[in-house]
Amino acid sequence: MGNEREAVLLLRDIDQSYGARQVLERVNARVDAGACVALLGENGSGKSTLLRLAAGREEPAAGSVLFRGECLAEDHRRRRSEVASVLDHASHYPDLTVHEHLMLVALAHGHDRRAHTVVDAALDAHRLAGHAEAYPDELSSGQRQLMALATTEVRPYSLLLLDEPEQRLDADARRELAERLTAARRRGAAILLATHDRTLADAVADTRLVLAHGRLVDDH
Repeated sequence: MGNEREAVLLLRDIDQSYGARQVLERVNARVDAGACVALLGENGSGKSTLLRLAAGREEPAAGSVLFRGECLAEDHRRRRSEVASVLDHASHYPDLTVHEHLMLVALAHGHDRRAHTVVDAALDAHRLAGHAEAYPDELSSGQRQLMALATTEVRPYSLLLLDEPEQRLDADARRELAERLTAARRRGAAILLATHDRTLADAVADTRLVLAHGRLVDDH
């Protein structure tokens, strides 16, 4: 697997508790450039918590989260520029259209002259071109999920964090998601995703980790 410096993301001896309830215990994981790690497990097993820790949204009770060998806060410039995520309950601005949401992300991450081209391509790829001027609350839940996923396509990243990205997507959209994630891996991105869809995990992940009651267990 190489040394720690080669890992885009390294989760080392992670413990996490909320009050008296321990939700993660001595969890270790790493994601290298061009690799995808799928987190599997029942609801409540700790997958979403581990992703929030990986994103820097929470601090672990014990252990360390290293991005390219460094502990970086969520708002650190390097983390913000290189880490894209779609986690639980992706937020949106109710007064911005789908197109405006994507333009906001594209412009914030350095696209200027190419912003409209990049955004139009993402709208097409996620079957949202016909809803570009719609507001999020006018979309179906599946379309809002596609909008959230599209935001990752209009910005650069070296690490992609996804919490059940297949939620509310139909079979065609799940297949297209798998194709996009495979393409991202080929470009050298590191991907950590939680999923209940083993077909998706088999299609895109080279490593599968199973969480049960906050601990890693064998994948049978």
